[in-house]
Amino acid sequence: MRVAVYYPWVYLRSGIERALIEIKRRSRHEIRIYTNHFDPRGTFPELDGMGVTELSRVSVERTYSAVTAAALSIVRTRLDPAEHDAVLVCCDGLGPLLTFANRRKPVVNLCFTPLRATYDEVYRDRLLARGGPARPVKRAAETVFRLVDRMAWRNFDEVICIADTVRRRVADNRLFPESKIHLAYPGVEPRLAVPEGASEPMFLLPGRIMWTKNIELAIDGFRRFLRDAPPALQRFRLHIAGMVDAKSRPYFAQLQELAGGDERIVFETVVSDERMRALYTQAWAVLAPAFNEDFGLTPVEAMAHGRPVLACNRGGLRETVLDGVTGLLVEPEPAAFAAGLRRIAQDADLARQLGAQGPARAAAFTWPRFVQTIDAVLDGAQRRSV
Repeated sequence: MRVAVYYPWVYLRSGIERALIEIKRRSRHEIRIYTNHFDPRGTFPELDGMGVTELSRVSVERTYSAVTAAALSIVRTRLDPAEHDAVLVCCDGLGPLLTFANRRKPVVNLCFTPLRATYDEVYRDRLLARGGPARPVKRAAETVFRLVDRMAWRNFDEVICIADTVRRRVADNRLFPESKIHLAYPGVEPRLAVPEGASEPMFLLPGRIMWTKNIELAIDGFRRFLRDAPPALQRFRLHIAGMVDAKSRPYFAQLQELAGGDERIVFETVVSDERMRALYTQAWAVLAPAFNEDFGLTPVEAMAHGRPVLACNRGGLRETVLDGVTGLLVEPEPAAFAAGLRRIAQDADLARQLGAQGPARAAAFTWPRFVQTIDAVLDGAQRRSV
């Protein structure tokens, strides 16, 4: 089967771009990737050799005017139905708008999340709190988007969600019947699910540096941990590793200010896959402070490398990290995070025990299984359309 895989903007090193690579590599179908914004220099280098087709180019800015212009362009985007047998839309916001002009073939939604600014209450509340005088404009825009988005979701033949947290978000907002939603967890290479070498006194916080990752919680918690730590634990450091895109630069500056010049808090913003694997290997534990993560791939990668995870007891992190088995789930407060850091740092046996049970847990989340589920759903959608 020829499958057109669409995602509005391919320009970052995020979980969606990683999923595009794995679908292209592993699917038994003929995959062609389409986007309205392709930046091969900003995303994973593997995508540059995968024949990504850029359609009418849209901006990646998040101003109201830029997003509105992008939405209108996506609504008008039409893929040639003669060149594909099905369409797979990668959704984290505007993707469903593509369905208005592309309903002649089966359309499947691979949902990483419906637009969080509209459908994730935690995200929405935080965004509105940051809005100040612009809040009335945001509420009006949300109302209009809900109306249009609900119509777009009616065009999907099938929906696949990447986590139960996302599935509930879709169902609670009545975008698609929960009983008809498929579940496909992203994951890791099966061969990675083995313990790695000896760890160092370093807490690793991997992934994109952006405000939804709640990195300030990790910094606050780490500084509290150091303030109360005995001399033997003062050797620990916090290593924050991930890309910073243009819209996140002000947030990155805030984090640097919050770190206060402490040499034990290190930022690394240009990180290859090889370098990230080395950091996982060196880490004493891996941190996941996001306030309401949709799924969270980095905890799975940490467990695959045999490293314990300290994560917020919220969202998709609760679906992968087993509290007291492969890591610790704590409340999203600096004092609780500091206590979690202290517990893992001062008890090497506990850290080893949690880490040792990680690979078996990570083995439940693999890219082959993820792509096999997508292929099966596409097959079913295509059969029913005949």
